[in-house]
Order: sequence, then structure tokens, then C-alpha cells
Amino acid sequence: MKTYLEDVFKKSGIPTYTFVKPIEYNKIIVSLRTKGRGIIIEGPSGIGKTTSIQKAIEELSLNKNVLKLSGRKAYDRDLIKELPEMGDIGTVIIDDFHVLIAEAKLSIANYMKILADEESGYSKLILIGINKAGDSLVQLASDLNNRIDTVRFEKNPDEKVMQVIEQGEIALNILFNTKKEIVELSKGSFHIAQYLCNEICTFEGILERSDNKRIIETSLEIIKQKVLDEFGRTFYSKARSFATGTRLRREGRAPYLHLLYWLSLSDDWTIQIDDISREHPEHKLSILQVADKGHLEGVIKDDESIQEVIHFDSHSRVLSIEDPKFMFYLRNLLWSKFARQIGYLTFEIKSRYDFALSFAGEDRNLADEINKILLENDIAVFYDKNEQSRILGESVEDYLAPIYSSEARFIVALLSMNYPRKIWTKFESDNFKQRFGENSVIPIWYSNCPITMFDESRKYGGITFDVNVDIHSQATLICSELIEKIYIERQLESEKLES
Repeated sequence: MKTYLEDVFKKSGIPTYTFVKPIEYNKIIVSLRTKGRGIIIEGPSGIGKTTSIQKAIEELSLNKNVLKLSGRKAYDRDLIKELPEMGDIGTVIIDDFHVLIAEAKLSIANYMKILADEESGYSKLILIGINKAGDSLVQLASDLNNRIDTVRFEKNPDEKVMQVIEQGEIALNILFNTKKEIVELSKGSFHIAQYLCNEICTFEGILERSDNKRIIETSLEIIKQKVLDEFGRTFYSKARSFATGTRLRREGRAPYLHLLYWLSLSDDWTIQIDDISREHPEHKLSILQVADKGHLEGVIKDDESIQEVIHFDSHSRVLSIEDPKFMFYLRNLLWSKFARQIGYLTFEIKSRYDFALSFAGEDRNLADEINKILLENDIAVFYDKNEQSRILGESVEDYLAPIYSSEARFIVALLSMNYPRKIWTKFESDNFKQRFGENSVIPIWYSNCPITMFDESRKYGGITFDVNVDIHSQATLICSELIEKIYIERQLESEKLES
């Protein structure tokens, strides 16, 4: 019987010749033997979760009474709803359970508690999902945690990935001279290692076991580029759709693009929105804007092609990559080039804020309108109301001084008759007045304000706010000028990076 390449290095399905027990395998065996106790298998895609559970079930001879369901299939979702009422169900595997709606998850969580408490010998539930998928289940039913076993699949160690390759070498009677490089490029994913080895063998014409040992010396860079070109045809449009979000704003802070970039850097293929926004304060406003207002969840829900590769759990606020091939594609993207290809002016943004608003309390109506319009255009604005919770307990002067002196790229000063009368506007202007000479202050002159009051500001370009005209239309006009200003600034930043 011949041994074929596609049966050794498998691009899909359960491996036979190249199955390697992950470090979590023994815990799965013990959990399967424990009566009634539910199991959650979680971790990145392509890491070996489904393969390991199926191999463990075979080892324990449990495969005669196993029902396999998927959270992605409509018919299976209907069946999942009925499970708690079906009596003895045997062993049921629910793959991709993280995509189920909250109501279905809660029903399953309550059922798992009952099975564990009864120590049922006739029913067992096994849930398989992406990394941290179990968190959303425990959040729905906090007392579930002590009644289930959670098996977390982390990135596979290099020696385990090497085993996959070496077992394939034995099966095909070949020897790769780039094993270490393949392991490094796989980043702990069995699936990617299998895929790369399959491509190398196909390139070399090794389609079945060789009678005489073959040494393969193909350049891995050639194969890597070939695979990336192939993946690009599938994944470029998905990456572009997500990265541009609800609407491409070339001058904006590109929150979706940066979320995708940070995902590509994550070892466990997930990021938590609140954690990542704290790690990157220069993008905090734009990230929280799309997450808190439901735009991030909506972008994924409204596009089935994005759902195939990215998942967002609104309860845990965890964003995850679901497809190992997509992750491989992202990890090897030239991000500055990709940003320009999809329409953004620049990928590198150094300032914490694009604009900081300085105004007297009596002029909050205009400041509020400007803030809303700029935020809707993915422009980062310092506006005191946006930062109330972060200012609490802080020295206000210490908090504000760096924002007005350096952290905001531009200061927008609303110069009304009230402006010079206020303590805080004086404090703010003291911190940014030297920036007039740096072309970083944009004055907004109120039409009813005598020119003599702010003669210094008249030396610089500004905008007149007509107090007799509708405030929304005036704010829209002002913001269009500010957006154009930041657009020009992004262009200059991009040109500097390219030169």
C-alpha cells in the first residue's frame, strides 16, 4: 500500500502519520475518564485541539457513542438547544462553541453543572473553542468553574513541532535540510508546519513515499513567498474589509487596522480590548470609541467573510483570530505597505492626541460638537468629558500640562470673550503658548469677540466662528478644516518615513 503525501502532511483533517501528543494530552485523558465532568478545550486554531480530543476518545474506545456538533451549523445549533432535554446523550462534542449566542451558552453551562453534580456516567459534554472562549461561559455562570475542566492549548513547543516534521520524514523517506527554519516559521502551529511541509514536497515532486531517501534542499523563502501569495488571494480582501472598518477615513487613526496589527503580534492569537488600549495610550480613544459604541462587533457581524477568520466576544471584549492560515498571512505582512495599499496615509502615529480642545465652560456647546464630529472620523481628541474617569484622584495640573505642552499634535483654542476670564484656560494657554511658534495652535475666533483682545493669535492662521449661525453647521465647517489639516499632517509623516 502506497503512502501518499496528502496523507502524511495533511492540509486539513486528522493526521495519521504525523500526530504528536501535545503537552495537554494527559489532562484530556483524565478529564474524559471523570464521570459527568464537562471539558472545555480552548486555544488558537491549528494548534491541535480537535485532533487531540478525537485521538484521546479513540484511545479510550469511546468513539462508538460520540455525537459531533458545530456552533457554526444552523441544524446543529437547533440540536444543541435540545440537549438538556434529551436524557442520556453519551459523549457530545460541540466545536466552535464560542460562536453560540449567549442564551445557548447559558443553557449549556447550566446543563454541564447538572451533569457534574450528578456524576453522570452516561452523558459528557466537550466544548472546543478559541483561546479564552471559556471565559465567556464562566462569566454567564460563575459557579460553573469548579465543575468543569478547562484544558488550555498554548503555543506548541518547538520540539513538538519538530516531531511532526520528523514523523513525516520517516513516512515519506525524506530529509528536510530546513527543519529548524520550518519550526520557526510555524510559530507553534502544527497546521502551518504540515502546510509548509506539504508545499515543499509538492514543489520538489515528492508525491508519495520515496524508495530511496531524498534530501530536500529547497529554499524555504521561495516556499514561504509561494504560500503567502496563495493566502493573499484569499485573505487580503478579508484583512482589508476589517482594517477599514465601517468606513475608510484616510486621515483617521485606523483603529481596526491597529487591532489587526496587534493581533498579529499576539502569541495566543487574542487581544483584550481594555488591556490593549492601556498598552497603547496614543490609540486609546479611537479603540474604545469603536468597541464601546458597538462598531467593532457590528463590522464582524455584518460581514460573513470576516466571521470566518475573526471572532469578537462582547462580554469578555476579547478579539481573536480563528484561522491559522490567516494568522500566518498577518504575521508576514509588511504593515506600512498594507496600510497604504488599503488607503491610509500612514501607519505610524506618534502623538497621543491629534487635537486638544481648550475652551471656557460657557463655550462647551461648540466644544462638544467639535469633539463628536472628530471622534466620528477616527480623530483622537482631548476633551475633558472623555477623560473624567481617568482624571479622578489625579493632580489635574499634572494630568493636563503634558497634554497641552506636547502630547497633542495641535491645540484648538476656542477664543471667546469668556476665554481670558477663566483660571483653567489661563493654565492651559500657559502650557501651549510657546507652541504658536511651532505652528501647532489653531485659534477659533468668536465673531463677537473684539480683535484687540487676542492680537497675538491673529498672527497665525485660524477660523472665525459666527455666533449668529447654527452651531452644528459651524462646527461641521470647523471640523472639515481640522480634518484637512490632520490629513496634510499624515501625508507629511508618511513622506518622512518613506524618505
